[in-house]
Amino acid sequence: MTRILLLETSAATLSVALAQDGKVAAERVCTEPRMQASLTAPLVKEVMEEAGIGFNGLDAVCLSKGPGSYTGLRVGSSTAKGIAFGAGIPLIAIDTPDILVSSVIPGSDRVSFIVPMIDARRMEVYTAVYNAKGERLTPIESKIVEPGSFDGYLSRGKVLFIGDGALKCKDVIASENAIFREAVPLASAMAPLALRAFREGRFEDVAYFEPFYLKEFVATVSKKNLF
Repeated sequence: MTRILLLETSAATLSVALAQDGKVAAERVCTEPRMQASLTAPLVKEVMEEAGIGFNGLDAVCLSKGPGSYTGLRVGSSTAKGIAFGAGIPLIAIDTPDILVSSVIPGSDRVSFIVPMIDARRMEVYTAVYNAKGERLTPIESKIVEPGSFDGYLSRGKVLFIGDGALKCKDVIASENAIFREAVPLASAMAPLALRAFREGRFEDVAYFEPFYLKEFVATVSKKNLF
């Protein structure tokens, strides 16, 4: 039996799960925003205790690679790397848009394309285009959504736009072929992807792995008077 610990820390919703042979055996989800730094480790502990195993009982640890929240990705990376190094197990990383698409496969046979949208800012999203089988057709990119942005796909059939950035684009993408669904990437949706990566030996270098930020972190200075 292949046991993989799954960490999804890239979005506002934090989730941790334990998968056995691609099936979720234990899961914890926190919907309160920005709790990755304080709750990731406790949720890992709860999931491991529910599954009744220690870290030495894991075959791998898998994390959401990004793009997404800079802080969340850092927390997920440091936690996963620490577990992998300490337990001497492989590290697996899954692109966050792949996780969103996995959450709607199967069940997407009535659409021609799937477009995950991770909210960046204003009308910008992290996105890519997938076919109905969940196969990625375009590179993951940072895209400003404008009228006509996805017309080439919408003219060919139904397109499912999913993610926390999808609904804000609803008024811009005006088409009868556009379907919008709000969703967040969850650790449970990583289970089949992580198992496939494990069997194919697609592991990361624990020492040198870095999350897929896509864009550089930009710090902002508060305009409030502190003194």
